[in-house]
Amino acid sequence: MTLAPGRDVQTITALVLALVGDGVHARKLAARLSSDFPLSTVLQRFWLPTISAEIEIGRGNATTAIELLQATSPYEFGVPPPVAALYPAYARGQAYLRAGNGTAAEAEFQKFLDHRGLVANFPLGSLARLGLARARAVAGDATGARAAFQDFLALWKDADPDIPILKEAKAEYTKLQ
Repeated sequence: MTLAPGRDVQTITALVLALVGDGVHARKLAARLSSDFPLSTVLQRFWLPTISAEIEIGRGNATTAIELLQATSPYEFGVPPPVAALYPAYARGQAYLRAGNGTAAEAEFQKFLDHRGLVANFPLGSLARLGLARARAVAGDATGARAAFQDFLALWKDADPDIPILKEAKAEYTKLQ
């Protein structure tokens, strides 16, 4: 933020702070963004609710996160700066998973597969496959979950085998066998 303290960098910084569990600093930065850009639809209807939802997910408040993300629904298929391709849908899927609603989570993660051109090479495109597998497992669809895990693992076949999320996915897949 010292080198490039613009709106987009501040937005991503607030999101990252929320994701790593620093909700206090994420909220402060989000409040400053809201104050500095009160007429920005991208911030007010897309990023700020998403940042707040990520804070709530980290605090274990999945239901609150889902409610916050309602405001993003009309905008989630847009790709506002800096990069976002369906980010609110991914966060909503994670919140539904934490709430134990596999069917609703599956619908959110499926958006990534249904709109591949919009997602392009955004990292959440591949992680949505893992979310889809987990959602199907939570919903009790073991066959669908195995297929989604296989898709995810095939996509990551050349990845470093020590990446924690890959290790978790392999362990979850093994449990379904």
